[in-house]
Amino acid sequence: MEAPVAKNEYYDVIFEDLTHDGAGVAKIDGFPIFVPNGLPGEKAKVKVVKVKKGYGFGRLIELYEQSEDRIDAPCSIYKQCGGCQLQHIRYEGQLKAKHKHVKEVLARIGKIEHATVHPVLGMNDPWRYRNKAQVPVGEREGGLVAGFYKERSHDIIDMDACLIQQEMNDIVVQTVKQICEQYNIPAYNEQTHKGVLRHIMARYGATTKEVMVVLITRTEELPHKKKIVEAIVQRVPNVKSIVQNINPKRTNVIMGEHTRVLWGSEYMYDYIGDIRFAISARSFYQVNPEQTKVLYEKALEYAELTGKETVIDAYCGIGTISLFLAKNARKVYGVEIVPEAIADAKRNAELNGITNVEFAVGEAEVIIPKWYEQGVRADCIVVDPPRKGCDESLLQTMIIMKPERIVYVSCNPATLARDLRILEDGGYKTIEVQPVDMFPHTMHVECVSQIVLREN
Repeated sequence: MEAPVAKNEYYDVIFEDLTHDGAGVAKIDGFPIFVPNGLPGEKAKVKVVKVKKGYGFGRLIELYEQSEDRIDAPCSIYKQCGGCQLQHIRYEGQLKAKHKHVKEVLARIGKIEHATVHPVLGMNDPWRYRNKAQVPVGEREGGLVAGFYKERSHDIIDMDACLIQQEMNDIVVQTVKQICEQYNIPAYNEQTHKGVLRHIMARYGATTKEVMVVLITRTEELPHKKKIVEAIVQRVPNVKSIVQNINPKRTNVIMGEHTRVLWGSEYMYDYIGDIRFAISARSFYQVNPEQTKVLYEKALEYAELTGKETVIDAYCGIGTISLFLAKNARKVYGVEIVPEAIADAKRNAELNGITNVEFAVGEAEVIIPKWYEQGVRADCIVVDPPRKGCDESLLQTMIIMKPERIVYVSCNPATLARDLRILEDGGYKTIEVQPVDMFPHTMHVECVSQIVLREN
């Protein structure tokens, strides 16, 4: 089929939907055109800038009719920065768009239309929620710049403040940038693989107010290290830990394998609900603790625990969900492939005096069948996989084990839909899905699904 549009031509369109990255979707004779900044229901003139085999890309030229959800983005660098996609949509409109996206993906990919998909649980104040900032550092006109990358590029947009970051993270990034500039610390250059400072990371305990500063460097040596550390201690309130992470590789991966404490403790602490967590520089810890509590409480509700159950937590990370479940279960088994995460999980269980949990390092699809062979019978299995979803062999293992309930926590509606289809074909039924807005002003949405074994 020949495309009904041509590059550099102008067309009048009506936007019908949003893509997974927040662009407006219009169709010209059935041919989809993706246009940044377009909103469903809007009439506009667009210029086609690229034509592919089955779709094209356009640029918004003029709006004839605006959506009632359109607002002016409050961030001054929103159009340049790639960190947010939805600041030009009022918050209620964002929640509606995410709900529609989840419902449509579940129906299209998973053929899941019988399950109740609840409205998205949003935040009362959807700003300043991120407790971790990790920003690349570069050089421009002799000085340091630090900020997020421009969309689809590695050009750093220098910023003084980010409206979705905790304010303390902004203070840390700006302070460290100024101190390193004062001591002429050269920024890392991706092209030449030279320079010292690659990224600045700040972690903030929303409950404890504790601060961790992480300097990610290419080199083992950090020039003027003692003076830099002294300056950070003097200028950053409530700093608990200053850490250097060394990443000497040519890579887009932010953290290296070697970390050392320059000052203070190896850990800072924070709470989700009433559970205390020790957080190191490389720990995975949810960036929105307020909504994480909402998410985990929903997972706990769907698990329907009475205190008598055995629960398996696949992809358990540092034990966040496991420890929530343990309060209401007889026994919880957690498995995670990252050894450092399991070490953190064991430490966090001890920190909270929780003794009815057992953690193992390994692939869930390998460890869980071994537990089954050893006589472990799970009444409920909770999964919280990465974006790629569950390994199919784990899904088949769960189908063989036949727990009464499965609770699936997902950060990707597409892989959730795919995996729900497999579980449904294996004898399970999806009862309800609760989306939770963990990342306001972006297109990301988390979901918790309640899945039960069908009666034969």
